[in-house]
Amino acid sequence: MSLQFRSAADIADGVRTRDLDPVGVVEAFLDRIDERGDVTNAYVEVLHDEARAQARDVRERLDAGEELPLAGVPVGMKDLGESKAGVRLTNGLVPLSDNVAAETTTMIERLEAAGAVVVGTTNTPAMGHTVRTVNDVVGPTGTPFDPERNAGGSSGGSAAALADGLCTLATGSDVGGSLRNPASCCNVVSVKPTHGLVPNGSARNGFLGHTPVAVKGPMARDVDSLARMLDVVAGRDPVDPFSVPKQRTYRDVVREPADPASLELAYSPGLDLFPVAPAVRDAIESTLDDLEAEGATVDHVDLDTPDRHAVNQAYLVTVTTFFATEVEEMNREFGFDLLADYREELPDVLVDLAEAGQAHDLTEYTHTDFPRTDLYHAVEDTLEGYDALVCPTLATPPLTHEEPFPTDIDGEATNGMPTDWTLAWIFNLTGHPVVNVPADLADGLPVGMQLVGPTFSESRLLEVATAIEATSPWDYPDV
Repeated sequence: MSLQFRSAADIADGVRTRDLDPVGVVEAFLDRIDERGDVTNAYVEVLHDEARAQARDVRERLDAGEELPLAGVPVGMKDLGESKAGVRLTNGLVPLSDNVAAETTTMIERLEAAGAVVVGTTNTPAMGHTVRTVNDVVGPTGTPFDPERNAGGSSGGSAAALADGLCTLATGSDVGGSLRNPASCCNVVSVKPTHGLVPNGSARNGFLGHTPVAVKGPMARDVDSLARMLDVVAGRDPVDPFSVPKQRTYRDVVREPADPASLELAYSPGLDLFPVAPAVRDAIESTLDDLEAEGATVDHVDLDTPDRHAVNQAYLVTVTTFFATEVEEMNREFGFDLLADYREELPDVLVDLAEAGQAHDLTEYTHTDFPRTDLYHAVEDTLEGYDALVCPTLATPPLTHEEPFPTDIDGEATNGMPTDWTLAWIFNLTGHPVVNVPADLADGLPVGMQLVGPTFSESRLLEVATAIEATSPWDYPDV
């Protein structure tokens, strides 16, 4: 296996034992980024000089006797939510094309303290407002499996960079599936953690709304690396009033694959809310069949979910309010009126989302808590007695950059909206932790599946993911 496709654990262990030189590791990744950068368009900014200097610093820190769990590991940093002082930060917005970050965020501080090296910023749609990664700053990002198909969003640049061997770990954020949708499109793993496990707040807006919906989290190509990154980035941060102490050392639970015979899984193809393409169901059920052949119990279950319209409306109010608040945060930080001053430079959908959010009153917003609560209990009741609830991440394989969202899925008419295409946003409403893992391919295209568990069950979900990785290992394009 080439260096660029080795796991974060392998690279870090090799650097610490001096079998690998961190400068050589970073140089190899920078070379591949320069060679492959135009294929997927995963990066907004490549930090050639900064990454080389940081790799030299890692070498010196090891020589001084520091223990660095991510020594020399190349990381892609999402161009939204995370920042590194002195590095360009666009948030996918044309008005901020030349903006340079003034601060380094907690997640990046923790990764660099652990010896990781940020090699570049990864692409995202404007303010992460949609499930496809495309913007007017650098254009669309494609999945390496077919660059004409989109990498998903909003952490699409991170997912594509991982799948194409352009980094080994990556950061992401998630308000409606943005860690999981692109992971599904690019055949990588990610975890949407329980709210508070990975610090999410900022000095400007620590609370991010009274009702949690958005989280940050790690992305990787393999479960061991994902767990190692979660170990580093999880834990209380004084800036974030919702943050909690780390629950445990996650890598300890994934050092050996879980015994499939110990697993009891609940499987719902569409959560009794969504139509799902047969190719997606077939890919997931093939993967579950492999687990059952090794002794796992997989039960098809029905969820007593609330009315789909009520759930959809709850998410619409919640997410539009979120983006209206994000716009106001930007206005305060940069001293402009984004919607008034730069309306023509913004995607129409983002403008519509923010303006809809500005129109909601407080009662309308708080009333979304009722269907959210009903949905939460439906998932909790289903999880009782099971290690995880399994369902698709997306209703179809990856879409092209410009094709409309499906208006018909498996013979059922839909509204042609992103919320019809992704099943991920449901768990932003409920707050359950979710790990995305690759299932079998569908006609050569990636299919992801979600492993959903109770609050703070990340360790068990990662164990389930190790069993899937062992029984149905995933791969990447031979490029």
